[in-house]
Amino acid sequence: MNEASRENTGLIVVLLVMTAVTGIVDAVSYLGLGHVFTANMTGNIVLMGFRLGGASGISFSRSVIALFCFMLGAVAGGRMGRSLDSRQSRISGLLVEAALLFIAAGISFKAGVPNDTNEALLDGVVASTAIAMGLRNAVVRKLGVADLSTTVLTLTIAGLAADSTFAGDSNPRWRRRCAAIVFMLAGAATGATLLRFSLTVPLLVCGAIAMACALIRFDTTQV
Repeated sequence: MNEASRENTGLIVVLLVMTAVTGIVDAVSYLGLGHVFTANMTGNIVLMGFRLGGASGISFSRSVIALFCFMLGAVAGGRMGRSLDSRQSRISGLLVEAALLFIAAGISFKAGVPNDTNEALLDGVVASTAIAMGLRNAVVRKLGVADLSTTVLTLTIAGLAADSTFAGDSNPRWRRRCAAIVFMLAGAATGATLLRFSLTVPLLVCGAIAMACALIRFDTTQV
């Protein structure tokens, strides 16, 4: 296997692992932070619409915080991608994401247990995780790896069906697409399980995974 192949395989593995991290973050934000998404802005916009339509149990202000901070993170990620080369932006993005997730974990530790917490501190957790997810989206978007956005699966699932044998196609990248679905599902299940302990534990796990992926990328650059 040549260097380019090793690089490509390593990048796909990292993106799949970070897809699982998104599942954990979604579990934390939706189940532990009062029905808000900090990684999935489509879901967040829909929740805002639900609240405007009179639905209860949804915080419109927290959704606005998530949306604003996600965009702020995306701006930072966009600037990072333009000032650094591809490898540097991946590594820096993962390191910054890890730092923001650790910050969110620290804030959540002070906040208390899920759904019985200091509301202002919860807003801080929302803000930190949303910035992290926005930054990651911007960095991953620049990479342009098909079917591995790491945060949403709608197009991946559509592609899996539309390009399938049943649709008369040849099932391109079906392994990658199925893997992304499985990793997201596993991450969400893991996040829901870890929330039984506290808000802090799943966020620490996410930060540790992002840090490990950054270190893996450092190793790869030495190959």
